[in-house]
Amino acid sequence: MKNTLIEVNNLKTYFPVKQGLFSRVVDHVHAVDDVSLRIRQGETLGLVGESGCGKTTLGRTILRLVPATSGEVIYNNEDLLSLGDKQFRDLRGELQIVFQDPYSSLNPKRTVSQMLSEILMVRGGMDRAQAHDRLNELLIQVGLSPLYASRYPHEFSGGQRQRIAIARAIALNPKFVVCDEAVSALDVSIQSQVINLLIDIKNEGDMTYLFISHDLKVVQHISDRVAVMYLGQIVELGPTEPVFERPSHPYTRALLSAALTLDKDKNQKRIILEGETPSATNIPKGCRFSSRCWKSTEKCKSEAPPLTEIEPGHSASCFYLD
Repeated sequence: MKNTLIEVNNLKTYFPVKQGLFSRVVDHVHAVDDVSLRIRQGETLGLVGESGCGKTTLGRTILRLVPATSGEVIYNNEDLLSLGDKQFRDLRGELQIVFQDPYSSLNPKRTVSQMLSEILMVRGGMDRAQAHDRLNELLIQVGLSPLYASRYPHEFSGGQRQRIAIARAIALNPKFVVCDEAVSALDVSIQSQVINLLIDIKNEGDMTYLFISHDLKVVQHISDRVAVMYLGQIVELGPTEPVFERPSHPYTRALLSAALTLDKDKNQKRIILEGETPSATNIPKGCRFSSRCWKSTEKCKSEAPPLTEIEPGHSASCFYLD
């Protein structure tokens, strides 16, 4: 088993809800609520769930783009959340992110050369000649011509902009990259190209990905393990094949039943969830999924089920696991 690269312990990220003339805090949105997981060196951990479940907030909290309320994120035996700003800046080159919308994440007033060269010289300590060579290498690596270096973001297609965003993220050979819906805004034909590019880059550089997506087929293709998130918590976690072939948590089963498939042998009856989705500001006492679950009992409404191992490496939080 590979060594743990990122260790998340009891991570919480709450956002205040303010009201009134003086913006008094009246409640909190529990975006990430007591999440613990391990991300292994060289793996791709897929993170799936409905919109608003906390996937993006979890990824950004790990990288300190969103302040955590409490918990730990251990990297190289250090808690990233307790490091000073200068100490964390020294690690920034090793921890990167690819955002969903490449156009909004790229500076429209700067050319590709200006954006990447600045990173290579300021953060990477390269001189102008070294930065130029590395820039050309990066563009070739992501499938673009070095001749494009003088162009601005608006002169590229969506797929090409995402390749530039990937080149920026891998410029300093990071150890860990959060891919936050990195292909969801792209056409299907371009999606496959970018996904294969990410796989190739990971294999060549031994990088580690947290791949956040709502597209289950993409996650199944790219991930070594999968974590299923619901209302701020991980409800199922395990290797990709068992999670997709033998889902144990009722929410995972419902999620997978809604995924389109062209394989007639794998078509299954769609599970229609009933009941109300709880508010992230008013978390139920027991199982968070109990108001929508067909297995729910009084025990589910009063007690929160722990994450229980079903088979080696595969766990789910339900009292009535399949």
